[in-house]
Amino acid sequence: MKLRINFHQAKWDEPVIFELSTKGERGIIVPEIEKEIEKKVGDGISSIPKNMVRKQVPQLPEMSQMRVLKHYLRLSQENLGADLNIDIGQGTCTMKYSPKINEQFTTSPKFTELHPNQDESTVQGILEIIYKTDVFLREISGIDKFTFQPGGGSQAILLMASIIQAYHKKNGEMDKRDEMITTIFSHPSDAAAAAVKGYKIITIYPNEDGLPDLEALKTAVSDRTAGLLITNPEDTGIFNPDIAEFTQTIHDVGGICGYDQANANGILGIGRAKEAGFDMCFFNLHKTFSSPHGCGGPGAGALGVTKKFIEFLPVPLVEFNGANYCLNYNISKSIGKVRGYYGVIPAVLRAYAWIMSLGSEGLKEASRIAVLNNNYLLSKVLQIRGASAPYAKGRHRIEQVRYSWKDLTDETGVTTEDITNRMIDFGFHMWSSHHPFIVPQPMTLEPTESYSKTEIDEYIAGLTQVVKEAYENPDIVKNAPHNSVVHKINMEPLDDPAKWAITWRAYLKKWKKI
Repeated sequence: MKLRINFHQAKWDEPVIFELSTKGERGIIVPEIEKEIEKKVGDGISSIPKNMVRKQVPQLPEMSQMRVLKHYLRLSQENLGADLNIDIGQGTCTMKYSPKINEQFTTSPKFTELHPNQDESTVQGILEIIYKTDVFLREISGIDKFTFQPGGGSQAILLMASIIQAYHKKNGEMDKRDEMITTIFSHPSDAAAAAVKGYKIITIYPNEDGLPDLEALKTAVSDRTAGLLITNPEDTGIFNPDIAEFTQTIHDVGGICGYDQANANGILGIGRAKEAGFDMCFFNLHKTFSSPHGCGGPGAGALGVTKKFIEFLPVPLVEFNGANYCLNYNISKSIGKVRGYYGVIPAVLRAYAWIMSLGSEGLKEASRIAVLNNNYLLSKVLQIRGASAPYAKGRHRIEQVRYSWKDLTDETGVTTEDITNRMIDFGFHMWSSHHPFIVPQPMTLEPTESYSKTEIDEYIAGLTQVVKEAYENPDIVKNAPHNSVVHKINMEPLDDPAKWAITWRAYLKKWKKI
């Protein structure tokens, strides 16, 4: 496989847009209101309540349209992404191809001109899409009702924890049931969201086979157990075959089971939350169902629950009465809202289109190919000197694998961070977050069904080249990247909040410029 040795990413030394601002420069000049219009509707300003009117003009950059366009196009060329690069190294994020026709749907005026405050009778089309996507996910999961309000997986987990808490409160057990169980290789948000709700977190570690320890779970449960929040397959790519016994163990002590299905890309049409004994589950539409990941958003964490938990779902729910689609706000013990209106609907529309284009057999085929790609990649990585796949030795994985470069680091001093930086020089991305760092010098790869054998082989060629350099001339790897936008990242400020500036105004304040 020929490697892109001469790959060089665009680098523009582009300032932030505020630094490009020129006082008085305009991209568009809004015309003054015509007298006839003002006479009929007013000036559009004086009717605004005084407490809502700004005391000062907003500090926005002042630029012409042409300069704005150049700025953002230059920034776009400094990115790695699914449309430009082979990004199977994005770890658990399930980067896959999103058909461009779906983008046409979401940018059509028929969709973009809708407003969530419109009367139900005027938005029957999008309500039908929301409702039918709900029906599709019910069939895929076996769960009874879905909401699309959560803006991503972490918010869906927070909603699961909120519903579990509301359920125990209804039964008068909220104060007693103050413990939530998860596993160390479940997504960290499973523990974090429960902690936000005030739960004490009990973490189950793997046994020697890499599976969550069932005996440790049985020891951990008690009448204080509120529930279980668990990812399966976990971020190691290992599927827990005892999952039904896990959920039954929780149910036996009166707890509730929530399924984090952000890693569902290898089990669609093959395994369902219902048969595994879960009371609720969520899917990331911006991952598993092809809506673009979007670098953290916009996402959609579609949450489903079984019948006895529907009364706690956020409002409104989209229903069908046999003739029309409608918004149901009459949910008796709703926990309220977790997001405005009824969710990130562009992500729902893309997911609907993707499911409709594939059908049930197509979803299964996508899962099979994802698993095939992952295990082909596993076999190739294990042939590279210094690489290993801890746990479940000799067993197949599902949709991803958390590898380890510990042997390579011990032999060369080159770390997984160094490898990540050097892979950028060949046009590849490799995930730099593998929390928790239980696997030493971790590397998490997930090829999904989108990548061809040729592309996987090219990625393997990149890893092979970097490892060859690590043993022969490690300084090349340690000082990478050489051809990227950012040549060496100083990690030290990231550990000191006093050095953070997440907005332009925060930056100016910290440097005493305003």
